[in-house]
Amino acid sequence: MKKSNDIRREPLTDTLLLMTITICIFLVMYLLAMIFLQGGFLHSQQLFDLLNDNASLIIVSCGLTIVMIGGGIDISVGAVTSLVVMSCVIYLNKGGNLFVSILLALGIGLAFGLVHGFLISYLEIQPFIVTLAGMFFARGMTTILSVDPQKATHEGFLKLQEAKIEIPWLGYTAKNGNMIPARMEIGVVVALTCVILVFILLKYIRVGRGFYAMGGNQTSSLMLGINVKRTRFISYVLSGLLSGISGYVFLMHTGAGNATNAAGMEMNAIASSIIGGTLLTGGVGNVIGTFFGTLTLTTIKKIVVSSGLNDPWWQSITTGGMLCFFILLQSVVLRQREKNKKTN
Repeated sequence: MKKSNDIRREPLTDTLLLMTITICIFLVMYLLAMIFLQGGFLHSQQLFDLLNDNASLIIVSCGLTIVMIGGGIDISVGAVTSLVVMSCVIYLNKGGNLFVSILLALGIGLAFGLVHGFLISYLEIQPFIVTLAGMFFARGMTTILSVDPQKATHEGFLKLQEAKIEIPWLGYTAKNGNMIPARMEIGVVVALTCVILVFILLKYIRVGRGFYAMGGNQTSSLMLGINVKRTRFISYVLSGLLSGISGYVFLMHTGAGNATNAAGMEMNAIASSIIGGTLLTGGVGNVIGTFFGTLTLTTIKKIVVSSGLNDPWWQSITTGGMLCFFILLQSVVLRQREKNKKTN
């Protein structure tokens, strides 16, 4: 009978390893910001502000993670988000129903997901080309709806937008001695719910595990009896649906729409997924890692601004450098693990 010390522990999977690295880097980065930059980083509200400002990005990144795990790409998510924002704000300002506006957002996202999924999965057109066309179409439709910025004036929507969740025990004491509770927007609750649901989908539901199999090796997936076309189709439908939800959350945060809403969001979502440990080649990724990848990406931008580098190009340079670092880190870690497997 073997002693417990002799039992070999199973190594972390590539997905869990990369996710763990991302979480550790985020925690270290935020801790260093608290020590050396202090300022807002010492208050819990700074972390909640990260979530408030980036709830829509978290939701879109969840959709990108699903698609990328399956070996695909969707660069239309930012444009679809923008179209949803403009469509909903115009509808609401014309006296529309609040509940119907939510259905409108979901319908627009779902429509793009269905079209993209059909063209990519069943007509076998390259994902980049299809979603690029979708991006141009969505941006064009947004401009047709209105070139001028549109501010929401719907009374019911404004009440929804102003609603905040207060957490007194995570607040802080102001200079005048008043206790200011931490405030979290409704959109953050929606974003966290999406993260949890996508996590459950990927880990416990058959179609979610099919995304990993399809992204890892399509031929093996077919041999395992997985309907690859249907699985890929579902991944793009989910991405489109999450883009619709993201658009409404974006509108709840900003309260306005314009033709440049969510510009570059698709690139930030891809970057967040990669930083979180999702491989562009597919088969590896975790939505929890993507969540922390989004926080890591936005935290480094906050750090750059807090350091006095207010020019926008510094944020772009820092984002590019971080992305290169994580891609290199992924390559080194996975290559070393592959060598260890061969030697054992």
